[in-house]
Amino acid sequence: MAPTKAHFTTRLLRPLIAAAILAAVSAPALAIKPFTADYQASYMGMQGIGKMTLVADGANRWKYSLDVSSPLANLRQTTVFEDSNGQWRPVSGNDSSQVLTKKQNKNATYDWAKGVATWTGDVKPERAGPIKLQSGDLDALLINLAIVRDVQAGKTTHYRMVEDGRVKDLTYTVAGKEAITVGGQPKQATKVVSKQGDKETIAWVVEGMPVPARILQRDKGQDAIDLRVQNVR
Repeated sequence: MAPTKAHFTTRLLRPLIAAAILAAVSAPALAIKPFTADYQASYMGMQGIGKMTLVADGANRWKYSLDVSSPLANLRQTTVFEDSNGQWRPVSGNDSSQVLTKKQNKNATYDWAKGVATWTGDVKPERAGPIKLQSGDLDALLINLAIVRDVQAGKTTHYRMVEDGRVKDLTYTVAGKEAITVGGQPKQATKVVSKQGDKETIAWVVEGMPVPARILQRDKGQDAIDLRVQNVR
């Protein structure tokens, strides 16, 4: 069955769907810097525009947001995370969407003192948690930044994602170098691929860019979502 427009909300906001590493040695800490990235989104012919931002949110804390707007949907996802000795740990998250007249809002809390993650808002009882946290866990949005960090550092891209009351293991395999266009300018990118059943996520990482330059999701061999960064400042 073809994806509906309602599926756009979940898939777009979890593009890498969108943790520090589950490796014996974690990646070295790279400097975190605020940024704003503008991009275009395509979903089965439906066009949208969006913005990713990273801003400081207190000592060793950062707020990472993704906003998307289109004629049919308005979406926003935000993660607050802390930099704990070079390891990124989600602290809280919000996922809200409006597709036509349908609204949805979810909140996540990652309590590292208690070692559990929980969810409130428009969630099913079986998805409310608690889910036991492990060192290195990430949420879906934070994986965007982790992939770029780890690919550029030449480290393992294997993550445990704790999101929406579930746990998923994700592995991104390097598939070589590829030329892409970012904002009309040619760039050389490292291509990484993750497969889960019929679903495939491909990301292109450009040296010096804090987010993937392009993210493509495919479902049963068909392009579902294509995100292309236009500029980063």
